[in-house]
Amino acid sequence: MTAAAGEGGCDHKPSLDPRPHSVSILEFGAVADGKTMNTVAFQNAIFYLKSFADKGGAQLYVPPGKWLTGSFNLTSHLTLFLAKGATILGSQNQSHWDVVEPLPSYGRGIELPGARYRSLINGYKLRDVVITGDEGSIDGQGKVWWDWFNARSLNYSRPHLVELVQCEDIVVSNLTFLNAPAYSIHPVYCSNVLVQNISISTPSESPGTVGIVPDSSNNICIEDSTIETGHDAIALKSGWDEYGISYNRPTMHVHVRDVHLKSSSGACIALGSEMSGGISDVQGDDIRMHDSRGGIELRTNRGRGGYIRRVFFSNVQMEEVEVGLVARGDMGDHPDDGFDREAVPVVQGITFRDVVGLKVGLAGNFTGAEGIRFGTICLLNVTLTSGEPWVCSGVDGFSEDGDRVSGTVPGTGECREEFFVVL
Repeated sequence: MTAAAGEGGCDHKPSLDPRPHSVSILEFGAVADGKTMNTVAFQNAIFYLKSFADKGGAQLYVPPGKWLTGSFNLTSHLTLFLAKGATILGSQNQSHWDVVEPLPSYGRGIELPGARYRSLINGYKLRDVVITGDEGSIDGQGKVWWDWFNARSLNYSRPHLVELVQCEDIVVSNLTFLNAPAYSIHPVYCSNVLVQNISISTPSESPGTVGIVPDSSNNICIEDSTIETGHDAIALKSGWDEYGISYNRPTMHVHVRDVHLKSSSGACIALGSEMSGGISDVQGDDIRMHDSRGGIELRTNRGRGGYIRRVFFSNVQMEEVEVGLVARGDMGDHPDDGFDREAVPVVQGITFRDVVGLKVGLAGNFTGAEGIRFGTICLLNVTLTSGEPWVCSGVDGFSEDGDRVSGTVPGTGECREEFFVVL
């Protein structure tokens, strides 16, 4: 299969054509017993397939079985195909996961200062990569990592299942992702990414596990998927404080649709709090959320800088969600003492339309912070059956009937079409 260039949004999907060449991981000495390390087999197979890059690319076929491996890197013009019954298992030995430098837009590991563990499946400056299968799975066997994290015994920040850095024309589809040490799918500094028809699952008690994290990336489509995680299901990010401001690459043109989400300790969809490069032009529709701590959250903090703007969510259904809609200016830590307190984030042009919630604990919490006042937030046909009223301060907003809310003081105004986003 080849991944042709996209144009952003889920209505501009890449074409997927068969690769002219295919090899099996068995041809490189791999053993599917769940015990034998296959890192070298994956590395050798992918090195061999590099030679087909100018011949239409190639496919690496992973047959049924349990394939234990440490970190390995992909190459351009490659399809990694997992057959039905095939599972790639992440090693539970820390020495099988390389240590790499932190991302420049973060300046350090997200959990600990300094370096970080390389993810299980990696790509760097690649083009035209497809990770797919016939309902195969990638299992990070993350419990050992969660235990190490809880015991504070790690020297570096935890790895992810899939991380793609500075890549373009990426497809991830038709797979199940299980037990990620931290994130399941992390496209960072990428463009033209389609994530389609996948399932992600980490236990509710797994600390800080996140499903899909588009990070300083553009033209992203996430659709037809089910995600259940210990923390956020989907989190949009773009760098951390002074490092993200300096790197200055936003996350933009993101479309999320037809997804079922569950978040145990975070939000079903989060924007931020690491958003210093900016987040804009985000559309979400036909979204189902259930049994979660948070629904949709916009997270910022003083020192972040950046912006969250032109965000439009519609046709959202929530059930058994503790807090429905959130925009807060006091969320998240700082990487170090070098952040600029005068770097104030901007949040404006946010629309929630056709949102229905049953058994919602708190309908919404829109709270600015010192020096942070949120711009217009529009609520159109929003009905949340909740036990607690809205919390609202430091924000300008419009309700569906045209009433304006500024803090807790009503005024007059209107929701205008200019706040809507269509990708």
